[in-house]
Amino acid sequence: MLNPGPPAGDKAAMPQFLFQTDPSQDVASLAVHAALPARPGHYDELRHAADASGATRLREPWPRFFELLGTGGFADLDRRVDGVARQIRENGITYNIYAEANGSARPWSLDLLPFVINDTDWATIEQGLCQRATLLNRLLADAYGPQALLADRLIPPALVLGHPGYLRPLRGYAPPGDTFLHIAAFDLARASDGGWWVVSQRTQAPSGLGYLLENRLTISGMFPEAFKELRVQHLATSYRRLMDMLYKLSPGGLSAQTPPRIVLLTPGPYNETYFEQTYLARYLGVTLVEGGDLVVRDKLLYLKTLHGLERVHAVLRRLDDDFCDPLELRSDSTLGVPGLLQVMRAGNVLVANSLGTSFLESPAINGFLPAISRRLLDADLLLPSLPSWWCGEAAAREQVLANLPGAVVKSTYPSNLRGGFEPVIGGAVSPSERDALQARIAANPDAYTIQEYLPLSQAPSWIAGHIVPRAAMLRVFVIADGEGGWNVLPGGLTRIASREQQIVSMQRGGSSMDTWVTTRGAVDTFSMLPAQLRPEDLVRAHRPVSSRAAENLFWMGRYTERAENDVRLANVALTWLNSDEDNAGELFSAVAALCRRSGLAPPAPTLSVRMFESTLIAELAGEDAQGGVSRNLGALAFAAGQIRDRLSPDHWRLVVSANDLFRRMASGGKERDADAPATAPDVLRALKNLGMQLSAITGSQTDRMTRDDGWRLLTIGRQIERLSAMAGLLGELFRRNAVLGDSGFNILLDLFDSKITYRAYYPGRQEVPALLNLLVQEPANPRAIACVLSALRKEVARLPGTVAGPATDLLALLPSEDARPSLAALCQQTQGLYAGVLALCETLDGAASALSNEISRRYFSHAAGYGQTLSA
Repeated sequence: MLNPGPPAGDKAAMPQFLFQTDPSQDVASLAVHAALPARPGHYDELRHAADASGATRLREPWPRFFELLGTGGFADLDRRVDGVARQIRENGITYNIYAEANGSARPWSLDLLPFVINDTDWATIEQGLCQRATLLNRLLADAYGPQALLADRLIPPALVLGHPGYLRPLRGYAPPGDTFLHIAAFDLARASDGGWWVVSQRTQAPSGLGYLLENRLTISGMFPEAFKELRVQHLATSYRRLMDMLYKLSPGGLSAQTPPRIVLLTPGPYNETYFEQTYLARYLGVTLVEGGDLVVRDKLLYLKTLHGLERVHAVLRRLDDDFCDPLELRSDSTLGVPGLLQVMRAGNVLVANSLGTSFLESPAINGFLPAISRRLLDADLLLPSLPSWWCGEAAAREQVLANLPGAVVKSTYPSNLRGGFEPVIGGAVSPSERDALQARIAANPDAYTIQEYLPLSQAPSWIAGHIVPRAAMLRVFVIADGEGGWNVLPGGLTRIASREQQIVSMQRGGSSMDTWVTTRGAVDTFSMLPAQLRPEDLVRAHRPVSSRAAENLFWMGRYTERAENDVRLANVALTWLNSDEDNAGELFSAVAALCRRSGLAPPAPTLSVRMFESTLIAELAGEDAQGGVSRNLGALAFAAGQIRDRLSPDHWRLVVSANDLFRRMASGGKERDADAPATAPDVLRALKNLGMQLSAITGSQTDRMTRDDGWRLLTIGRQIERLSAMAGLLGELFRRNAVLGDSGFNILLDLFDSKITYRAYYPGRQEVPALLNLLVQEPANPRAIACVLSALRKEVARLPGTVAGPATDLLALLPSEDARPSLAALCQQTQGLYAGVLALCETLDGAASALSNEISRRYFSHAAGYGQTLSA
């Protein structure tokens, strides 16, 4: 929406008063004179218009709000701004800009001062939006049913049947409770006379319910006295009503013996509002899922979990319509659930909002709603829509084209479909650009809708020690009650424009405000926070771990261990190659083979020592390096990104920063060109730092994650990777007898991270039996094969059973303690080789691969013969 910006002038024109004033002064009077006024023609949310004498005063309840700032007055507000920023940072509240693929996100932007609405204004908004939600739901019922509105020309077919958001596969579909819309969001703006206008509606998968809740928790904590004394309505009841409605409309509903299972369907961690989706799922107590977590069987929807395929009764979706079912909608979608529409048509799942509602988001619909309201409701709209003209109608097009400077041109269809585009402000472009725009409209009129320009009201914003007006737009959420009625959440997500932009948009650098609805009646104090637990309540609840989350945890464990092994191998190899020791012969061949196996070196014939060193450095730190370390760090970040809701902010930051920090340090902290290649000292310093980072990541995984079945699979993944790596290291050096010399002996201890332990156990000795005892048989050494096998058996045995058998059956894939060769057998040589060691390494490598594959079949893929018992 439009934001004409603040009054012209630079920072010097702003009042310089805040820290020169006596805190005992009347802060309300100070605010009147010190705050910048709203731009002429815009409603000032802070102050009344000046009277005949030029005097002005604050609107209610701002005088009392400022009085309740306390003795610190305005001087204390900057401290509170820092508190807001700190809380956002500590809570990890983010908003991805343009959904960047690398997972980077900026902190959520939240203004310190609230947006305040009194109960009189709110009553008008509440009545108007309940009526409008009823109207839109009936419009949807007609569009997918008799289509009387189309037949009577009350709405053009091109805006319904020609819109990509109208889903023909759902023609004739009747949703549970005849409710298409379960949550509707309306963007409102206040005109200069104080009246409210509906600018647009969000009917597909409205965002903001999570962010507005976080805004409330943050800002109410900054102004607890004002929040209480101004009698601000609480929000929790609306969320409780949302859950009650979902339970009520779910197939089986509240009469079922067990509560319906509700999931929140997310596009995934790279969606711009992923944080709020995870936050909302936690707050509501529902399972956050991606499309891959769900599967359709016999016209029923199931969640794939480690404990079975569990029936899903309701889906609260944040995924756009066309991505939801690749079988009947967008065939290239990897985000949806094949067969979801089939389950909907069978009446076996509630999808909120129903698929096929997005065509109502077209701005062109607004121009036809007044007549539709009179037909369907026999009443005029209580809240007016911003005047809108669809250019597909010749009369409307001719009427408004002459007044483009006073209008906004919007795309009739979604901006990413059918040639859609971002809004164009007629008054903000040159005459030649307006002429070109008129030509484009004339060439393809259906694609364009023109809305009247509305000067947005301006709310007080605390910026750098000043009260500055910012254009504001309010998003209000209406929630169905499941019986044909509606509840309006008493608040909303208020967005404000940045000073530089003319569009209120979070994607374009805007900010948000907490929205306070005051009341003169009783304040609803219901809370969604759990009541005080009784002893009998302390029973372990079954919270399912989805198969997708479990699989990503499993591979996160494997990639973490793999990255640690690669860092250790690269560090040992480079250190040895740059030492005074003899680095030729079988030991060099073994080290080179290990590097090739790990992806640290390309699969090419063994080069000379110096050429191999240069190749190794280039693979680690070259500008286009894709060697084992970078590849595994990228895979680790990807797996972690799929389960960000399970990771602490510190854990996530460690994971995503590891690769970038390693590359910067390996380059010596400078931008390199072809004449400044990476050096071994730089790379070794970078490897040392990366090793410490990986140790911190391992510590987070070991000590700061809940020990559920998902964590158990992460641990199993680490141990499988460790077992495979140990078998490879031991086998390669013993196959070439490279371990018999001093260098090879020490290198093997370094690769097993056991040198200090060996010296403590066997000071002054360098003998193969002692080496094998420590690295293979010692149960107290976490880097010994015996200890790894013991940890694997312990965790695997605790996995849930499947129809393929109990988890203990998996133990048969690991060599039993009785079958493991004795130390004496390992030390025997046959034709100069330690045949027992080589046979053991081959057995262990095969066991690690077999166990990994079987876990995948049983717990992740749910393939035929390995699917788990279906749970209703």
